[in-house]
Amino acid sequence: MALRYYYTGQFAALAAVSERTLRYYDRVHLLSPSHYTEAGYRLYSEQDLARLQYILALKFLGFSLDAIRECLQTGPQRLPEMLALQKAMLNDKRAQMDLVIKTIERAEQHVLDGEESHDWEPLVQVIRVMQMEQQNDWQNKYFSPEQRAKMEEISQSAYSEEARQKLAARGPWTEADQQRADEQWGWVFSEQRRLIAAGADPASTEAQHWVSVRRDLLQQFTGGDPALAAGLGNWMKTFSELPESERPQPKLGPGIPLMSDEERIFSKRAEEIYTQQHGEY
Repeated sequence: MALRYYYTGQFAALAAVSERTLRYYDRVHLLSPSHYTEAGYRLYSEQDLARLQYILALKFLGFSLDAIRECLQTGPQRLPEMLALQKAMLNDKRAQMDLVIKTIERAEQHVLDGEESHDWEPLVQVIRVMQMEQQNDWQNKYFSPEQRAKMEEISQSAYSEEARQKLAARGPWTEADQQRADEQWGWVFSEQRRLIAAGADPASTEAQHWVSVRRDLLQQFTGGDPALAAGLGNWMKTFSELPESERPQPKLGPGIPLMSDEERIFSKRAEEIYTQQHGEY
């Protein structure tokens, strides 16, 4: 029986995803087409569809792309453990939503009682406490209290008062911010390892694309601000000088890997070539 293949548009319609999603999954090495036509068009197979459905199922359950990539690489061995962790996270969210609903019900009763003087301060206070708890809850999934204290200590020494004020003005770092950073930087770290393992030339198109993405992410964080750029450099220097046992690595996500000598040489050479072609930041 002949294998059936689908062009990108056909495959996207079949799987109910956008072509942009397929291109992104290919770029971050989650799902690549099985074949290409002589003209270079992508061709997807039934096996690709099964893999995509697995990816979409895990994404629906709230898994990050890095966690999905790990599931794909390790197979079903770690899936029960990761499902249990995701279930615990969802139970926490359900408990928070139950608290929100009870708070709303109390507010409704407050209005229905028809009191002339509405004292909303208790309700406002509850909302503030809930927001603080939600912030702490997601951070506790990534870091222990000791790790969070260590990261705060590093930040206090790395960033100037001016830089800390600018970071504070952006508002709190949310779980969505953390997940987005995990996905973006997870690709940067894994792509660098892949390029080196493949013996890629630092001047190659792929390596220069890697430099471009890495620079864009750094630019997004610093906004080109010298104080933030200096603070980030100080933070990474301090972090790298800590004994390995004292480095606060997250329980979820790709972590903060330190480059090997080979990775450092590759990165430096690729950056030099990029700078020669495009200039400084």
